[in-house]
This record gives sequence, C-alpha cells and structure tokens, in this order.
Amino acid sequence: MQEGMLSSLFGALTNEHRMNNISNNLANVNTTGYKRDVISFKDTMQLYAHDQIMEPIANVRSKKLFPEPMHVARPRIAVAHTDFEQGSMRYTGNPLDVAISGNAFFKVRTPEGEFYTRNGNFIQTADGQLVTAMGHAVQGDGGDIALPPGEQVQISDDGQIFAGGAQVGQLNLVTVNDLTALEKLGGNMYRLRPGSNAGEVPAERAYVAQGYLEASNVEVVSEMVNMIEAQRQFEAYQKVMQTTDSIDREATQKVGKKV
Repeated sequence: MQEGMLSSLFGALTNEHRMNNISNNLANVNTTGYKRDVISFKDTMQLYAHDQIMEPIANVRSKKLFPEPMHVARPRIAVAHTDFEQGSMRYTGNPLDVAISGNAFFKVRTPEGEFYTRNGNFIQTADGQLVTAMGHAVQGDGGDIALPPGEQVQISDDGQIFAGGAQVGQLNLVTVNDLTALEKLGGNMYRLRPGSNAGEVPAERAYVAQGYLEASNVEVVSEMVNMIEAQRQFEAYQKVMQTTDSIDREATQKVGKKV
C-alpha cells in the first residue's frame, strides 16, 4: 500500500498549495490592478518496463509473455502562472488616478531597479514628482516625471500629461513579448524573470483612462468555489491515507498467522 500512501500524500500537499494560492487571490480582491494566480496540474505517468513493448510477444505456449501495459498516475503541479486578463474600470474622479486598458504596464523606478505595475494610483510629492503610493518614481519617456505645483493635470488616452495647457511629460507604457516571463514582486509589481529571453517592447493598442483605476481580476464566487473544491479534495486524500494506514496495520498484524 506504499503507492497509495505516497499518491494520496502528494495529492494532499498539492491541494494545500492550491489553497494557499486561492487565499492569496481572495486577499487581493480589492488590490488595484492585481492579477490572479492560476495553478494547473498534470498527471505524471510512471512506466513499467513491459510498457515499452507495444507488440504482443507469445511464448511457445502461445500465451503473452508480458502482462498488459500498466501506468501509475500521480498528480503534480505543472504550471503556476499569472492571469493577465483585463480588470474592470472603477471611477474615482482623482486626476492622478490612471487605469490601463490593454496589454501594457507602467514603468516605475525603485532602489532595486526599474519594475512594472498595473496600479495607476499615483500621487504628487511636495516637489512635484509623480510617484506611486509606495513612493516609487513613475517613469516617462525621459525618466522621472515632474508636475508643476498647483496646476490642473490632464492625461490623454495615449499617456501625454498636460499642466497649464503645456505638455509636461509622457507616461512610458511598455509591455514584454512574453508575459509568462514576468514574475511577481511585493507591492503589486513585476519584473522579468532572471535568465529569461523575453524583452521589453513598446505597448500597442493600449490606452489610459484618467480618473479611473483598474480593479482586480479576481472573481470572488469562482475563487470560493475553487476553495471548497480544494478543501473537499484534501479531506478525501486524508481519508485515503487513513484507510491505507489501517490496511497496512492489519496486513502487518496478520503476517505469519495461520488461517
């Protein structure tokens, strides 16, 4: 029963990881620009030696020399990726709130380097610099963006920033040629995974909406259904482990006894 115990253990651990993922998605349902994480699974097939022989081989008694092919499947986490599906637009009326529609990111400068974000909840510092809520400088085509104090700010749908009737900056909207190469960081930011061959490219068919923020793309009902499913599967695997352990104990106790 060792195989049954190991398979159920792997299944329980997989659903525990899935539950952690779902919990994180639900915790960020109100996080601006958050993109949910999705976990997919695959069956890992363990082959026996005779599985490689596809043609039936008969011996002198015209019986099959090898038993029928048999595979053992074990569940494994195959891919964990971020779902970059567009979130809904939420109106705020704040002129420094900007939402992206399309496949693009804002670029921000941090002490650790330049990262990407979909969170357009920007603020203006005392010296006029445009920064994120965490204090990271929003990047324009020429670097940091400075806004004149006391001026009304207008942002066009292509990211041009105007104040006092004059253009004072241009939001640097970028994307990457392979979204799967992005990895999440803290603070709702992303960066290219080290060693990735993906590169940054200008964003096309993307525009910004001033006075709006992009909501999270997490659907609460779907995530709650997934959570219940993961919990039920975990409980089922626990039951299999308990049953397997009970059978093993009984078999061990009866070994050597006369029938």
